[in-house]
Amino acid sequence: MDIQPIILNLRSKNITEGKSRAPNRSMYYGMGYEEGDFKKPMVGVANGHSTITPCNSGLQKLADAAVHGIEEAGGNAQMFGVPTISDGMAMGTEGMKYSLVSREVISDCIETCVQGQYMDGVLVIGGCDKNMPGGLMGMLRANVPSIYVYGGTILPGHYQGKELNIVSVFEAVGENAAGKLSDHDLLEIEKRAIPGTGSCGGMYTANTMSSAFEALGMSLPYSSTMANEEGEKIASTKESARVLIEAIRHDIKPRDIVTRKAIENAVAVIMAIGGSTNAVLHFLAIAHTAGVQWSIDDFEMVRKKTPVLCDLKPSGQYLAIDLHRAGGIPQVMKMLLQAGLLHGDCITISGQTIAQILKDVPDAPRADQDVIRPINNPMYAQGHLAILKGNLSPDGCVAKITGLKNPVMTGPARVFDDEQSALAAILAGKIVAGDVMVLRYLGPKGGPGMPEMLAPTGALVGQGLGESVGLITDGRFSGGTWGMVVGHVAPEAAVGGTIALIHDGDSITIDARQLLLQLNVSEAEIAQRRATWKAPAPRYTRGVQAKFINNAACASKGAVLDNY
Repeated sequence: MDIQPIILNLRSKNITEGKSRAPNRSMYYGMGYEEGDFKKPMVGVANGHSTITPCNSGLQKLADAAVHGIEEAGGNAQMFGVPTISDGMAMGTEGMKYSLVSREVISDCIETCVQGQYMDGVLVIGGCDKNMPGGLMGMLRANVPSIYVYGGTILPGHYQGKELNIVSVFEAVGENAAGKLSDHDLLEIEKRAIPGTGSCGGMYTANTMSSAFEALGMSLPYSSTMANEEGEKIASTKESARVLIEAIRHDIKPRDIVTRKAIENAVAVIMAIGGSTNAVLHFLAIAHTAGVQWSIDDFEMVRKKTPVLCDLKPSGQYLAIDLHRAGGIPQVMKMLLQAGLLHGDCITISGQTIAQILKDVPDAPRADQDVIRPINNPMYAQGHLAILKGNLSPDGCVAKITGLKNPVMTGPARVFDDEQSALAAILAGKIVAGDVMVLRYLGPKGGPGMPEMLAPTGALVGQGLGESVGLITDGRFSGGTWGMVVGHVAPEAAVGGTIALIHDGDSITIDARQLLLQLNVSEAEIAQRRATWKAPAPRYTRGVQAKFINNAACASKGAVLDNY
């Protein structure tokens, strides 16, 4: 019997390898399909809409636009849901430990649905931080033609003539604790900081990753910095759907696009825009999933030759929407391309190369704005995400060094084995200038899930200690963090890394100029402490957290779960 007429989703590799299936068409007829639909590509719409967070509560209109765009372009849209965790809401709570875990859950969901239903392509829509890397990792695993649609950034809030964003609230808590801000003003800032839908407005993790995906070629030009509430986002989503149908016809797949050179392009853009430390962790995981050789030391290679061109929060003045109005990521990329800092021959989801896409973009930024600096007058001559090593982090860690007058300090350790006691010490005024706070047992296995330390760092900034107090952790930082901070310390405390052996009062040196993180204790003393150290019991023994503890790789390997 010739089964070809009744086969759905005829991926060529499945036919040629004899792996095709003959699903029951009756189930499709039950959803309104007609005979002619079975000749069209089946295209997934991975919809991250939820009413959990404003980052994602504005996504349904984009999912609807994607469905219309796919159908108009000649495809069948198959919508399915993917979860999200709100970093901003979970910050400082036990729920924050599920944030990084959600990256893996999202990628699992996309891989499972696309592969299980033999979809011919997928359009992924996301908003909050882990939606982006989780979405791309799922796309890379399935490796069918794919495009990413970012839900869009939020517009700023306002109070007493000042623009607000989510980090304003965390810093206001510190100001209030220091007696610099009234309870009334704190409440008003809290009410007004998030005025509508969209992801956190600075060059924090969500906007960093969306910008990087545009630089990779996995999203459309200009799409990564649009505001969720503005109409151009819907039009861009429909265009993304049309481009995806063309990519299916031409068989352009994610692993064709996400090459080593494309990752170099993305990291160069991350450096140029002053992006989040989390981009290091996520691009290590993305490269692993794509099968691309990329190590933590490669970030340092890109950093040394790439200037910071954009004056963006958290250490600068402006928000992502301001970058969009000043020329967006294409303007930044054109300047890098002209300076020989981008690979213009990298292919994108549209089939065009980076150089072709940027052909009509001006070589220099407009003179009527100061969000994007000219290449000969950058914010900083070199990138801001430095990879430090030393006896405290032989496998590497990440320091964000923009905005600091002096990225070098030596001071006494103030050791905390959890985030909450550290925050309490800051708010109680027990941390003083010159201290180096150590927040440990917060890594991939120890946290578990590498929670972000925005509450402590925000409180330090609010109390005026952002540059005079150091903070090191085997956990992560929010993209909204700035100050004398070092994260992703590896190996982590939970596996016996040197960070587990620090005693209160030990001298620690953070030196971003020498790329050094050093515990100033003799090797003999460190060895003696190591001999008596005992691993703590895991904090979870069942469920997704236990799975994460047992499978997570080191932070310097992206904390992936399949590094076998």
